Amino acid sequence: MGDDTCAITLKVNGSTLRLQVAPWTTLLDLLRERLGLTGSKKGCDHGQCGACTVLVDGVRINSCLSLAVMRDGASVTTIEGLAEGDALHPLQQAFIENDAFQCGYCTPGQICSAVGLLAEGHARSDDQIRELMSGNLCRCGAYPNIVAAIGQAMRPRRDA
Repeated sequence: MGDDTCAITLKVNGSTLRLQVAPWTTLLDLLRERLGLTGSKKGCDHGQCGACTVLVDGVRINSCLSLAVMRDGASVTTIEGLAEGDALHPLQQAFIENDAFQCGYCTPGQICSAVGLLAEGHARSDDQIRELMSGNLCRCGAYPNIVAAIGQAMRPRRDA
């Protein structure tokens, strides 16, 4: 019997990490259990709720559905990596200003997904925001405020 791990390199929130991981380790479990980045939540563990959403090379993904070894060489951004020092990311600030969370469990995934949504540049209306954010569920029903927060963060792009 040999070593059951694989060597991978990830850039997580700006830091390059060389890691040994079991081939069956999900990106979510690596982030939460090995790296202590507990912002991304394990909701359904089936890719249906979006609580585990992170950005991989700038694209939003459900980290519970991705094996860490599949992301070797990638850049991963979690909710912990969005702020710059004490300055919140504009979406984090918009979520606060719009009271876009209640229990807060889904908030990290919602914000990471919204960052990806803005980078994609496809949403032009509240209806499009709702459709493109439909993979991120909120059990508390804060959807109107989430849409308002994303709309607020989009405004500079709309008016530019």
